[in-house]
Amino acid sequence: MKKLLVFAVMLLAGVPVFAGPAPAVVAQDVPVFTQDFPPAEFAQRREAVYDAIGPQGIALVQGAPSPPGYVRFRQSNEFYYLCGVETPHAYLLMDGVERRSHLFLPSHDERRAASEGGLLTANDPAAAVGLTGVDEVHDVSALAEYLGRYAGAADVPTLHVPFEPAEGASGTRGMAGRTNGDIAADPWDGRLSRGEQLIELVKKQHPELVVEDLSPTLDRLRLIKSPHEIALIRRATQLSGQAIIEAMRSTEPGLMEYEIDGLARFIYYRNGAQGEAYYSLVASGPNAWWAHYHAGQRRMQDGDLVLLDFGPDVGYYSADLTRQWPVNGEFNEWQRDLYGFYLGFYRAILHNIRPGDVQAIKRDAVREMEQLLSTWEFSKPHYRTAAENFVESYRSSAGRPGGSLGHGVGMAVHDVGNSDGVLTSGMVFTIEPQFRVPEEQIYIRLEDMILITEDGVEILSDFVPMDMDDVEATIAEEGLLQRYPGLPWKK
Repeated sequence: MKKLLVFAVMLLAGVPVFAGPAPAVVAQDVPVFTQDFPPAEFAQRREAVYDAIGPQGIALVQGAPSPPGYVRFRQSNEFYYLCGVETPHAYLLMDGVERRSHLFLPSHDERRAASEGGLLTANDPAAAVGLTGVDEVHDVSALAEYLGRYAGAADVPTLHVPFEPAEGASGTRGMAGRTNGDIAADPWDGRLSRGEQLIELVKKQHPELVVEDLSPTLDRLRLIKSPHEIALIRRATQLSGQAIIEAMRSTEPGLMEYEIDGLARFIYYRNGAQGEAYYSLVASGPNAWWAHYHAGQRRMQDGDLVLLDFGPDVGYYSADLTRQWPVNGEFNEWQRDLYGFYLGFYRAILHNIRPGDVQAIKRDAVREMEQLLSTWEFSKPHYRTAAENFVESYRSSAGRPGGSLGHGVGMAVHDVGNSDGVLTSGMVFTIEPQFRVPEEQIYIRLEDMILITEDGVEILSDFVPMDMDDVEATIAEEGLLQRYPGLPWKK
């Protein structure tokens, strides 16, 4: 109701909140600016950028382009983080000299608005300023003029631009870098990435501007999550966990891996996710050996373990969880042997996590691992060898200063930012140690979402079963895929 009243007041005041024909847009009760963060939080982030670049710096961040085909637009993480605007081909200029933000937007496209609904455009700058909290809004065509002013000033400022590739839908920096590298290495392509092209154009048109990397500043800011960010990560974790639980209930021999994928997607979209944080890893039997297997084309067999590693994108924030369970509903002897040992190893890490030095956490975990290893009875000699190698590998990492326990999670599922070996309040990350038995190509992995708080630590995904008895009890419950079987050709 509050949202409707706000939009009604703005419309009565003559503020064209939506760009498009009035009758169609009024009926489209969809905000054109995010409801997940107040404009003040984006302003605080920009203030931190001003502090970092100093009074002789300006920063330019490029938004994402229109996607090819009938694909829903998703803004790049870097751009959204600084202003929350979800219009394609937008630019944000942050002036450290005057500590003012300039948002450059495309002009209103009548045909697009009539077909797809409203977007935030440059046609009504006052309305865009009021919604977003930026200081000024201009047409994107004016960006060249503004850059020219800075380049022609008596005291030319330094221009800060992200050098690292932009993170888009279902993306991480590493995957974006791989894509750009593949294009560059293709002898019949070889294009610059969009970010590289921006830098080249700026240097060509304004050689007076010295260009420096803004990515380290943004990475540092994104490392520590705000309460609003944590709330979105918590929601994403709940959806990921519920998808895993429902997948456990629905698993039975004869199911295709892609059916588990479809079930998880249903849970996500049914509960408001805007997409997937990454492609689903549904790996049964020998497919689990490949850590990022995602083809999803195998029929699951009696006697297999199946691994599910999948998370949603909820308001630009993700979750990353993994569980592994028996397809037939009961852990057999070798599975209890190896999974049971792995679970003890895993909990030795999980239950020692606390704010402070990562190396100290690892050393405490290793002591518990060594005790477990000394008392665990393995059914095969090479199982023990694999376990000894597993513990030794972790002991070796515990002897190295700094390091991490896993990887950060936030706007990207492998999020940016370096903890420098110290865990502090507001960090969110996962642990996912990988246990391998090469003689039988057995691979076991669990993964949980962990939040460092002022009081200690919270395991956000602690509600998802991992004890063998709890897992078996969950599998025994009726699942959605049994209530709603696939069409005949699936079999």
